[in-house]
Amino acid sequence: MSYDAILLTSFGGPEGPEEVMPYLERVTAGRGIPQERLVEVSHHYMALGGVSPINDQNRALLAKLKEHFPNRGIDIPVYWGNRNSEPYFADVVKQMYEDGHRTVLAWVTSAYSSYSGCRQYRENLYKALDDNDLVGKMKIDKVRHYFDHPGFLEPVIEDVARKLTQFRGEGIEDKDIQIMFATHSIPNTMGETSGPPTRRDEFTAPGGAYEAQHLVAGGLVIDAVTKRLEQESPNWEVVYQSRSGSPQTPWLEPDVNDAIRSAHESGKTAVMVVPIGFVSDHVEVVWDLDNEAKETAEELGMHFLRAATASDHHAFVDGIADLILERIKGSDKKALSPLGPWADNCAIGCCPNLRSELQTVAQAEQ
Repeated sequence: MSYDAILLTSFGGPEGPEEVMPYLERVTAGRGIPQERLVEVSHHYMALGGVSPINDQNRALLAKLKEHFPNRGIDIPVYWGNRNSEPYFADVVKQMYEDGHRTVLAWVTSAYSSYSGCRQYRENLYKALDDNDLVGKMKIDKVRHYFDHPGFLEPVIEDVARKLTQFRGEGIEDKDIQIMFATHSIPNTMGETSGPPTRRDEFTAPGGAYEAQHLVAGGLVIDAVTKRLEQESPNWEVVYQSRSGSPQTPWLEPDVNDAIRSAHESGKTAVMVVPIGFVSDHVEVVWDLDNEAKETAEELGMHFLRAATASDHHAFVDGIADLILERIKGSDKKALSPLGPWADNCAIGCCPNLRSELQTVAQAEQ
């Protein structure tokens, strides 16, 4: 397929105190989140000056992509758009069209299968086309999920190895360390319906493909670290964070703070949290982990370290180039697990919207 533009597709975040509550209301619209919960979460942003780090991180990543892509033979322009803050998808799609682009490849800052991490972006991009009367005039495809791509995992592997070495330097033995791969919790029903319908029997409920992909990513990191440090495999698990839904709705567990308490009860003295579910250090990382999870560990007298995300690490930037080249030049697909490489186009019924069926971009044919 020939593409004439690339869209860095992301979530967005507030860039000032006055933007915080309108942003949270947009993010949670129609989900029945109590107002008091929004106020509580707004305090997390206010503690950071009312500014989410995600936009600056995307600016830095965008600059790295623009610098590196020509070295890989990618000579088409790169744009950036957000779901929930400026630059909004609708505005960027309009600009791309005015600039003469008709076939766009979107790369999303989410490596895993779920409604909120994939299909919702595809819905949003379709709506951006529709809002600009561009349905049928511009085509937007989406890069596949990359949870087991070496470029995504290498920055994490490097830092987990570094942090384990740091623990050892402090005299902490491997048997006393618990590694927790953290990701955003989602409702059980969203987990159960994640991934293509034809593959759901492969995965365990309620986590589904979403949890399976995280387990694979965590396992790949542990295997690589074990080989590099020439040590036995440390204790590890997948944990969840940043739940935001109704208390009556079951969400994936265990919560990272509960997991830290369980690790302490089992005799562990140190915990390393690895935000494997995130590509950069935005609010869910710097507040929920660097503040709340760290505080939980310290209250229990445990040592705490938080590993890095892929961010704009050179290996990740090069990995994104790999993913783009798969689509524009038919390059070989890189995947480190039997679960991948994931399909280029999402199947009908993949990660469904359980509230209402909306049209999307980048869907496989029947």
